[in-house]
Amino acid sequence: MTARSFVPRGAASFTVAYDGPPRDVYFLLLPKLTLLAFTSAVEPLRVANQVAGRELYRWYVMTEDGGPVTCSSGVHITPDSGLVDVPRDALAFVCAGIEPTTTASRRAVQWVRRQRAFGCRVGGICTGAFALAQAGLLQGRRFTLHWENQPAFAEKFLDLEPTGALYEIDGPLVTCGGGSAATDMMLDLIERDHGGDLATIVADMCLHVRSNFQDRKQKSAFSFALSSRNAHLIAAMHAMNDSLEAPQPIEDIAEQVGISRRQLERLFTAHVGSTPAQFYIELRISRAHALLNETDLSVAQIAAATGFNSASQMATRFRKRFGMSPRSYRKKWSASDGAG
Repeated sequence: MTARSFVPRGAASFTVAYDGPPRDVYFLLLPKLTLLAFTSAVEPLRVANQVAGRELYRWYVMTEDGGPVTCSSGVHITPDSGLVDVPRDALAFVCAGIEPTTTASRRAVQWVRRQRAFGCRVGGICTGAFALAQAGLLQGRRFTLHWENQPAFAEKFLDLEPTGALYEIDGPLVTCGGGSAATDMMLDLIERDHGGDLATIVADMCLHVRSNFQDRKQKSAFSFALSSRNAHLIAAMHAMNDSLEAPQPIEDIAEQVGISRRQLERLFTAHVGSTPAQFYIELRISRAHALLNETDLSVAQIAAATGFNSASQMATRFRKRFGMSPRSYRKKWSASDGAG
């Protein structure tokens, strides 16, 4: 790794009573990683050094072959190196993003497995949990990843269940859902290393309001309804989301949450702008869309996983939403990838 300074100049300062060595943090960047999640993880380390006026942390960026990597936004990042084994007391993160089932190569998976075997703490940012699962590191551990990618993860790894939290720190395993959740995760690590006062100053420097709850749930398709604070409406949405593979009649959903079907329909009309049945269908089509993008399941398998009686029934709904059949949609993206 090329020697460089990890302590930028800044106006704010804070005295840290620590005279030990800096903690090294390594980021393996996979193709199509989410830039926001990566920078949200690395910037708190930079700010911690800046306000402390010393090297509390050092960070290094790797790619599988040592060449530049392209983010999901098209931005290119030049790494410090290719894959190298890291010190035992370091923290090694896998940073991923879109299409996570295809971006972690066999070599990358072997690398993260080897780092953990050597005693290094490992983590996943955004969809990095896919690579950690392939490496066999998630059994018996609490972990999370971005909510958008959890349906595909559940289909691929049937015996593993993410928590849906913003981030999780479970012993040697550290994961987050991406986006600004990476900042919350790093602030927690900074607080554990150097105390809450430094973490608070770093959060202020980042203009970031901490969640203060590791297990706070990520925002999802339900977020727009939370402002209504109607427990019946939120419970109905969760019941629908939990039963996409075997959809329940709307009457059963209403009974389950303790109101009549007519009351449930009024709630959805007032706060969501659609009927419960329409919302339910949209949830299932959104899940089908995610599975088409992020798994190699057949259209028939995806139809079964989203509660449709047949592939043709799902295709009709899918075409109405996206303007093309599921097969045409998948073929379009396959052609686009090949052209790249």
